[in-house]
Amino acid sequence: MAADPQTALALLQSGELEVHGRVTSASNTVLYCTVTLDGLTAPCAYKPVAGERPLWDFPDGTLAEREVASFLVSAATGWGLVPPTVLREGQAGPGMVQLWIEPDAAAEELIDLQDPAGPEAGWLPIVHADVGGGRTALLVHRDDERLRRLAVLDAVLNNSDRKGGHWIEAVDGRLYGIDHGVTFAQPAKLRTLLWGWAGESLPEESAEVLDRLAGALDGALGEALRPLLTAAELAATRARVAALRTGGRHPEPAPDWPSIPWPPV
Repeated sequence: MAADPQTALALLQSGELEVHGRVTSASNTVLYCTVTLDGLTAPCAYKPVAGERPLWDFPDGTLAEREVASFLVSAATGWGLVPPTVLREGQAGPGMVQLWIEPDAAAEELIDLQDPAGPEAGWLPIVHADVGGGRTALLVHRDDERLRRLAVLDAVLNNSDRKGGHWIEAVDGRLYGIDHGVTFAQPAKLRTLLWGWAGESLPEESAEVLDRLAGALDGALGEALRPLLTAAELAATRARVAALRTGGRHPEPAPDWPSIPWPPV
């Protein structure tokens, strides 16, 4: 379903939403639902605005609006990294409804703890981690093209919460990022586990995507984001894209902001 976003968006926007239960591990209200339209049914996550906890550093807008804005930017890249997402009414009022992505239980892990002396082949270092008893290990992620695309998207979104549990590998091998409620802040707040390429030159593909994004932000994408973000947040998004295009490199951790989300996984 996620591979057919137009069908998924129509289903999510206009289908009958049925709540089946609550995801108890989430910090804000997340309801597991199904949505049905014209005989087609799909699972989805419904996050009502009424269930959001206020955040002092994100005083404007809602988590739901930023989730939808993240989907729109992801769609504009052509990478399809964020599952189809809409704003709509539900049983608990207006909120974000996103296609549920079932993880592939047989997929290889994309994050690991390894010998502190250095990463194994095919892995990239994130940070040395205290594992207790006076011991440390090296937290690493795979050198994976899908993760690299996600790292570029996060730099555009200014994602403040890219935990290891905030990406899902689906059974078709596609990688999806979820939980984009704390994005688009005006000041730099990138907090992620995907630091393995920090300071490296952006791939040619990413540079081309950023060029397209810059044009889209001055056109249809910018208009679509206007109701979801403040004018300052939209201007900051344009500025981040411009800086990435000019610098041509993956960002590095900021010295005055925690670079790793907590908990990391």
